[in-house]
Amino acid sequence: MLEKIILPAMLLTAAVAVAENPVVQTCFTTDPAPMVYSDTLYLYTGHDEAGADFFWMQEWRVYSTADMVNWTDHGSPLAIEDFSWGDDRAWAPQCVERNGKFYFYVPLHSKVSGTMAIGVAVGDSPVGPFKDALGKPLYDGSWDHIDPTVFVDDDGRAYIYWGNPNIYYAELNDDMISFKSEVKVLEQTEDSFGAPSPKNRVKGKKYKDTYTEGPWFYKRGDKYYLLYAAGGVPEHISYSMSDSPMGPWKYMGEIMQLHDTGSFTNHCGVADFKGNSYFFYHTGKLPGGGGFARSAAVEQFKYNPDGTFPTITSTEEGVAPVGRLNPYRRVEAETMAFSRGVTTEPNAATGVYVSDIHNGDYIKLREVDFGNTSPREFEVSAVSALRGGTIEVRLDSIEGEVIARVNVTSTGGWENWKRFSAPVGGSPKDVHDIYFTFKGRKGPKLFTLDWWEFFK
Repeated sequence: MLEKIILPAMLLTAAVAVAENPVVQTCFTTDPAPMVYSDTLYLYTGHDEAGADFFWMQEWRVYSTADMVNWTDHGSPLAIEDFSWGDDRAWAPQCVERNGKFYFYVPLHSKVSGTMAIGVAVGDSPVGPFKDALGKPLYDGSWDHIDPTVFVDDDGRAYIYWGNPNIYYAELNDDMISFKSEVKVLEQTEDSFGAPSPKNRVKGKKYKDTYTEGPWFYKRGDKYYLLYAAGGVPEHISYSMSDSPMGPWKYMGEIMQLHDTGSFTNHCGVADFKGNSYFFYHTGKLPGGGGFARSAAVEQFKYNPDGTFPTITSTEEGVAPVGRLNPYRRVEAETMAFSRGVTTEPNAATGVYVSDIHNGDYIKLREVDFGNTSPREFEVSAVSALRGGTIEVRLDSIEGEVIARVNVTSTGGWENWKRFSAPVGGSPKDVHDIYFTFKGRKGPKLFTLDWWEFFK
């Protein structure tokens, strides 16, 4: 009987140790849209509210990584309230850069039409702040108007696609906030998308595939790709290819086939970063997750020699690192490879920080490079209005060697940030995963954490 209890617990511990998907565990993140800028990959997402019974989404969020395993939470730089004409449903976004400006395309419910509309905000940084660029919708007037995807071609011309169940498309002007061409509806056929446009589908007929929503448009080499959620409910991911940015399109088949993702919707994004190709999507696999509580995930893949997609399957392992984390600088506490129990919150003075830290919670970071010399001290910025608690810094596993133990005491309030430090024991050198395990009284949260740093 004892073996029956211990073995599942051991297996659960092992599974947690290798899990990297979903990539964010502090809240639900939907409809992931990657953008590579400089040496960083930024991920723009929606945000499912915990306990929701529909897609009642109020904001968009941004995360970034330099190594594909440690993700920094930049909070929410854009929300429904930033659009005077919008009042609900902050759905699937995409952000693109042009001439040093960042254009954030979003769908949301319009007060003007009473239906869905496409909006665009602009900022000077990939993490915002962003401001409504028009003061009105870019395009309005139909429940079809969701899920915009935008691509700036090699020749500087920009294009936008969106829609459910119809596919709308147009060329954008150089200002990225107005149309250069007429907005058209793409005629879907069995050859182009696996099924005709909705108005031409024969009821009861079985088609190869059916475009549903969530297009993702980009170019690789001399080929254009249009990926999309397909098949109705539940959704899988399929794609079509073209020799021209505005078609004609040829249906190519499924990429992520229907399997157990824990979500009846899906939405993908694709990016090349540091020599690798990545496929982003969402699942319902986070604890408490489901069809209205989705979370972004990522898989690495290689294109087939002819430029077509392989079949991509959802995993819990995620992707391999493509860089290392330097611990001898101030690292934001909201940078994580994986976590359990904690959440993040914004603060006008400190920015985003880690909150809701309780006894037994932890944060994991990967590929932490201590180099040839062991650190001598570990320091954090933390705050507690209660009795505080302890941060144990462990090597390579949640039960690994403790190299530092920081006691965080009461700071007299939740806004009174103070620095706490401790000597580093042992001789940690080279590259390790590290875990911050949190200890203290059971029940209320112990403290909140802003940043950490090792010193040689």
